This record gives sequence, C-alpha cells and structure tokens, in this order.
Amino acid sequence: MGSRARRRRCRSVFCALVLCVVSAWARAGEGVILLHGLCRTERSMRPMEVALRGAGYEVLNVDYPSRTATAEELAGSVVPAALANPQLKGCARVHFVTHSMGGILVRAYFASHKEPRLGRVVMLGPPNQGSEVVDSFGDWWLFRKLNGPAGGGLGTGVEEGPSRLGAVRFELGVIAGDRSINWINSLLIPGPDDGKVSVERTHVAGERQHLVMHVSHPFLMSDKAVIARVLSFLKTGAF
Repeated sequence: MGSRARRRRCRSVFCALVLCVVSAWARAGEGVILLHGLCRTERSMRPMEVALRGAGYEVLNVDYPSRTATAEELAGSVVPAALANPQLKGCARVHFVTHSMGGILVRAYFASHKEPRLGRVVMLGPPNQGSEVVDSFGDWWLFRKLNGPAGGGLGTGVEEGPSRLGAVRFELGVIAGDRSINWINSLLIPGPDDGKVSVERTHVAGERQHLVMHVSHPFLMSDKAVIARVLSFLKTGAF
C-alpha cells in the first residue's frame, strides 16, 4: 500500500508539472505590457512582472516619466514605443496590465489608434471618470509641482478629465479597491474608495468585467489575490 501511495503521489506531481509546462507553452507568443501609475516607477510593477513571467508570458515592464507631460502626450509616446519594442517582436498577441493612470494612457492611445495584436487589458484602480481628490487639490501649486501636467488632468470634469475619452473598444477588465489608508483623501471621495479614486469612478463604458477587492490603491499591483485575478482574466477573459 505504501508503494502504491508513493506511485500515486508521483503521478500527481508529474501531472502537475506537465500542466505547468503546457500552460507556459500555451502562453508562448503572448506578451504583456505593464504600465505603472502617476509618480511611480517600474519597480512598483515587479511583483506582477514576476508572476506573469512565471505564467509563461513575455513581459515588458515599462518605466516612463509620468510627471513630465499630460496623459495624452505620454500615451502618444509611451504606448507605441512599448508595442514596437523588439522584446515583443515574436508575440502574436499583446496584453496590457496597468495601475492607476497607466490605464488612462491605454485609453487615450486606443481612442484613436488600432493594434491588430491587442489582446486583453486589465486596469487596477484606474481613475476612468477622474478623481475628486484632483478636483479639490489640482489647482494647488504643490500638487502640480509633485504630480506634473498629467496629475492636473485627472479630475472628474467631462471636458478636461479622463471621461472625455469615451467608451473603450477593447476587452477590458477593471479591478477597483475599496480599502483606504489615506483618510484625508477619502473624506473628499463619496462612496467606497481606495484612497485615490472611488469604486464608482473606476467604471468605464465598454468594460467587460468589473471587480471590487478589499485592497488600497498603492498595493493593488502587488497583492497576491489581485495578481491571481489578473492572470485569470488574461487567460480566460474573466476574473
């Protein structure tokens, strides 16, 4: 009986290894572009990068100067440069995973451009309808000094905020947080929020799926449960 049990365990381990290899092979030829948020760097997306590489994706973790220009200007330079990166040359399908303002760059670019390789997009805590925090502090000198032109353009106004970009035309999953560690910001935001943006304002017309998780804005991209949901959406189109 002991020998049989060992054989069964060996078969189970072997099958699990085969499934891992098959899964990684199935992801071969698929790339993922990671775009961090405002005032962050590619380091903030490294846990996501490691998980995606482990799942077999070719990953391009982009570091861009988020405070130097408006979101539209950044979108016009950062997104096409990432798509043209030689690292993704062999990828027949390219997905995006973004945090915060990174999602607005994707929306801004694909509002007027097409990409035949574009796969699925997951946005973490995106201010798709802007943030009341920017409405309150956006005109302050210190706010603009710290956040640059892009930060000032993330208000809730239809004319100047992300809402003006309209509906998305790609397969999108949104994960919003409803836990805040910034009570000052949360006083300015109606309803559940992640300390930067309300759950309601992460929605955008055309999204395929929307999920709320009990995570704060700065940790959405490194939370293990969030990362698991991202992997699920990229693979199946559902969280």
